[in-house]
Amino acid sequence: MNCFDLTGKVAIVTGSNTGLGAGMAIALATAGCDIVGVSRADAGDTAAHVEATGRRFEDVRADLASIVPVDDIVRAAVEAFGRVDVLVNNAGIIRREDALDFSEDDWDAVMDVNLKSVFFLSQAVARQFVKQASGGKIINVASMLSFQGGIRVASYTASKSGVLGLTRLLANEWAAQGINVNAIAPGYMATANTAALRGNTQRNDEIVGRIPAGRWGTPADLAGPVVFLASSASDYVHGHTLAVDGGWLAR
Repeated sequence: MNCFDLTGKVAIVTGSNTGLGAGMAIALATAGCDIVGVSRADAGDTAAHVEATGRRFEDVRADLASIVPVDDIVRAAVEAFGRVDVLVNNAGIIRREDALDFSEDDWDAVMDVNLKSVFFLSQAVARQFVKQASGGKIINVASMLSFQGGIRVASYTASKSGVLGLTRLLANEWAAQGINVNAIAPGYMATANTAALRGNTQRNDEIVGRIPAGRWGTPADLAGPVVFLASSASDYVHGHTLAVDGGWLAR
């Protein structure tokens, strides 16, 4: 099972201070990664959980609503740990409104964080991989709405559909250089972002009733998939978006 060992690797995880990002950062640390946690606000409990595994945590504050911080994020990782081996593009936002009334501001805000920053941070990290001549792993966070249309989330659906396509494009261009680009598409996950849905008994029952596994997912359900895609176990996996959804898409 040594192919899943990430000892000595360095992973950048955006949106690492809470929810799925925190769960993936802790999973990568447990497998051996030092973590560069990128978030707009306080790192929360993530730093302590990472350090409890015996790994190091570098706290980087950055707002990915623009690409201005991109080069600084990579520079901070290299200055702290000497290299970069893994990037997890997890940071994302959502805006809800009927398509007839959806504003340009809500369109641009979501596309900038969920798609534009994903491309340009991936580009900057890939340039570092090439400089290191070591290859590397890029893991994007897609969504069920990479495959489905949804309602009242026009820019979110567009951005996450774009993440799926961008994952394939970057894999096509970079695979020959030993850079794996793949994505994880989480299903309905029990995080702070879904608290309102889970608190609505009717909607909660409708959602759980459609999930073959019969439950909401948790950040821990992404631990195995993110370690797999970050490790040498996935060296021949390129351009794939892995649904971690309790069977939602199979229904």
